[in-house]
Amino acid sequence: MAKSEIKMPLPKLDDLFTTEQERQEANLEKVVDISIADIQDFPNHPFKVIVNEELNDMADSIKKDGVQEPALVRPLANGKYQMISGHRRKKASEIANKETMPCLVRDLTDEQAAIIMVDSNLQQRQKILYSEKAFAYKMKLEAMTHQGKRNDLTSDQVGEKLTSVEKLSAKSPDSKSQIQRYIRLTELTDKLLDMVDNEEIAFSPAVELSYLTEEEQKWLLNSMSCNVATPTLSQAQEMKRLSQSGKLDEDKIEEIMSREKPNQVEKLKLDFKDLQPKMPKGMSITNYADHIFKALDFYNRYLEKQRQQGAR
Repeated sequence: MAKSEIKMPLPKLDDLFTTEQERQEANLEKVVDISIADIQDFPNHPFKVIVNEELNDMADSIKKDGVQEPALVRPLANGKYQMISGHRRKKASEIANKETMPCLVRDLTDEQAAIIMVDSNLQQRQKILYSEKAFAYKMKLEAMTHQGKRNDLTSDQVGEKLTSVEKLSAKSPDSKSQIQRYIRLTELTDKLLDMVDNEEIAFSPAVELSYLTEEEQKWLLNSMSCNVATPTLSQAQEMKRLSQSGKLDEDKIEEIMSREKPNQVEKLKLDFKDLQPKMPKGMSITNYADHIFKALDFYNRYLEKQRQQGAR
């Protein structure tokens, strides 16, 4: 009678020399110090990293106590890492002359990385610009849409599915329609979008202006400069209607913008590029107005002194 042969799977070499606890710990995410030079920014990162007083305070804190909350990165094929959450901490670490920073390394798909990057910034940042929110929502929506298409290849669910924007609004403080309005802002030219961020143009008129073509938006900027005025909601809506019907031209924009608005207060517009060379080196733009008023007071006193001397 032939002997029966029992086949036993051979243990892996690592299993022979490590305990179960050690193997479990090896699979856990760990915080490691990574060279800042090896961490690349997230491509098309929608949130601006501005060196201001708050960031300099963060740099001082890092110089003294180090980075208290690790950044989140993902490994890249070239051996470097991509920043997911922690761009401001990275910049502050550079200002503090740090060569490394603590990071949590996690394997993520492009879609997962984009979603986590947007969510972490929306939750952590105290002030978010209109443009930042607009491009962040757009990036997350595109990631969720692409992710959904890939899931559809393997899923066989019956019933109506939520759209990506509905899923996005379900986990956001903004409604579906408001998210769509934010994303419309990404169609504005850089100059108009800067004016929205600086609250020179209100949000609602800006959404309507986003339907204008790039050339029409350039015409509008010229007219705004000439008239020292920004469009009201009704003016923006009128330009949108004319644009969609193919009847908006440079003369029509000028005619709309030159209309006198109810309770319109005349404003003086000064160009930052003209003022900057005349200001003390290193002065923040937020201090320009105070400096101008002091200079005017000094000049008026000088004129008064000249007048008194001439009267003698």
